[in-house]
Amino acid sequence: MSLYRNAIWFLNGIHHYTRKGYEAAAQNFDPKDLEVSVVGRSFMITGANSGIGKAAAMAIAKRGGTVHMVCRNKERAEEAQSDIISQSGNTEVYVHIVDMCQTSKVLEFAEAFKKQHASLHVLINNAGCMVHKRELNSEGLEKNFATNTMGVYILTQTLVPLLQKSRDPRVITVSSGGMLVQKLRVVDLQTEKERFDGVMVYAQNKRQQVVLTEHWARAHPVIHFSVTHPGWVDTPAVSSSMPEFHRMMEGRLRTAEQGADTVVWLALSRAAVRKRSGQFFQGKQDNVRTNDPTASLWICFEMYSCFSGCRS
Repeated sequence: MSLYRNAIWFLNGIHHYTRKGYEAAAQNFDPKDLEVSVVGRSFMITGANSGIGKAAAMAIAKRGGTVHMVCRNKERAEEAQSDIISQSGNTEVYVHIVDMCQTSKVLEFAEAFKKQHASLHVLINNAGCMVHKRELNSEGLEKNFATNTMGVYILTQTLVPLLQKSRDPRVITVSSGGMLVQKLRVVDLQTEKERFDGVMVYAQNKRQQVVLTEHWARAHPVIHFSVTHPGWVDTPAVSSSMPEFHRMMEGRLRTAEQGADTVVWLALSRAAVRKRSGQFFQGKQDNVRTNDPTASLWICFEMYSCFSGCRS
């Protein structure tokens, strides 16, 4: 990533990714898009105990949807569950404890969920992490890659058959605009060769998510796939993983509800599924494509290799 490209991206972000950027874009939103009831539809949201995930879960529960919260910490998850039920009046909110970094556990959970539930209408891949030092999980995978890419791949790939049985199935993955300053390194997906920088590794993972989304859209045309940048949002994850950025942007970051707005729109609205599947959204606009089928094939080969390892 060049200094020039980084600077241009940051200046663009100041205008478009902040709270003011959201407020300006919101003037063109159609509120009728979200005047929907989703009673009888089921939604799975990873990382749903705080930030964007909790805001999305709350918005869906208030509209009558059945919400499956996939979270790592039981205490925080149950606290968020209680809060969502209390504010929405919807008791169809369930907690599943899964660490998305442990890919074998993700696979185990997804396989069990398929057997226990007749349908799943929407999967929202929201959970993510930014570890600043290179660490491996118990399966020998770099932790950022395991959570942000491999966990997302396994959960989505395993639940595809269940989604395909459902009416109007959708998969939304919460990516990051940071991926725009990174070219996909197809031969170094776990950052073993390059200098390890947590922020850049995270951006690489988010680029990987975009490429996977384009692949899934081609491979599974029955399901509507999308990936979105929520803007710069004031969440516990941002304050803990990027404290200097959080301090610098104090007062200008979007609220969790503003960050979740496009996620909820993609999950609920009829307007969203009129957009072509596989697109990257920024503020309800599908304006970015990587358009690299070779990269898609390579990353899917690598994912499949790791996936096969989890099954063995």
